[in-house]
Amino acid sequence: MAVASSLAPQSFDEAAGALAAAGQEGRSVRICGAGTKLGWGGEVTADIELRTTRLNEVVAHDAGDLTATLQAGVPLELAQRTFAAAGQMLALDPPLAAHDGDSGPTIGGVVATGDSGPLRHRYGAPRDLVVGMTVALSDGTIARAGGKVIKNVAGYDLAKLFSGAFGTLGLILSVNVRLHPLHEASVTALGSATDPAVLTAAAVALAAAPLEFEALDVAWKAGRGGLLARCAGREATRRAQRAAALMAEAGLAETDTTDDDGPLWERQRAGQRSADQALVRVAAPPTALAAVIAAADACEATIVGRAAIGSCFVEVAPEAVGRLREGLPAGARGVLLDAPAALRTAEDPWRAEPGAELELMRRVKARFDPTGTCNPGLFVGGI
Repeated sequence: MAVASSLAPQSFDEAAGALAAAGQEGRSVRICGAGTKLGWGGEVTADIELRTTRLNEVVAHDAGDLTATLQAGVPLELAQRTFAAAGQMLALDPPLAAHDGDSGPTIGGVVATGDSGPLRHRYGAPRDLVVGMTVALSDGTIARAGGKVIKNVAGYDLAKLFSGAFGTLGLILSVNVRLHPLHEASVTALGSATDPAVLTAAAVALAAAPLEFEALDVAWKAGRGGLLARCAGREATRRAQRAAALMAEAGLAETDTTDDDGPLWERQRAGQRSADQALVRVAAPPTALAAVIAAADACEATIVGRAAIGSCFVEVAPEAVGRLREGLPAGARGVLLDAPAALRTAEDPWRAEPGAELELMRRVKARFDPTGTCNPGLFVGGI
């Protein structure tokens, strides 16, 4: 990414004014938070970089209503520490590791990119946890929608629209989020397999089991994989033991349970990032997991993912990305999430199919950002 200048506004009005000035002058803006995901999506060449890191206030935390209001630049790790002090959490657990001296991902960046972790199994993606939002548009308008309470349904649903839009519609200034009780202890059931079909069958069986997992993940590397099911709250041990029994019935080996499961889930989250390889996020039906594994094995790639959702992160050598995507089963989609700039220029990260859906996205972009100011070329179809 190349930019001529960088701005870090300290107020909503300052941020909106910067966007408006850029739009009027025909200059493009690269919107970002801490910059932990600058390698995601298409290559962007912008005139101005606008960072939200100085919009970093926890505006409100209503522990009684399990809600909070956070400015976009609040580091997610800081927010979680704040909520944990009240026995609560924001149920988003993407990798938090900081790099190059930054403070880790910001809440605005997590929401804008739709980033999540293993907790997505039970609690959903960022769009499911944001109940209100304040944004700045490229004409300088500050728009608000939703509210501070979970059941508010009035107004235009900016929260859904801007979540996962990669900052191409405007700048997220703050979000109102729903919180959940924090479970201090958990127990994880686990089992292994060398046959992708066996692992897939076990994952499908566990996904259908009425055991209220916090997370249900798969992992695969070099011809061997595993299934992990995390339980928390009341009777976590009993439910984990039942999950281990179901894994054994489905043909998994080395089934067991552990309450020292933090490192297991940290490895799963770490597998959603890549330091020197390419990262492809694959969406496919859960029943197609074996076929996804076969495509990954053919490229000597590794997998972590959400077993019941059908979302996998595949770490693969950059030169094998095209072969991996071509080898995926019918109906699967592989988005090049993170890769060297040269590869993201040569290989369309999104591979969007022309049609009504893409045209609708283009119309939404034109409606919210008619000057094409915000993150041009980053999103699907070069939006």
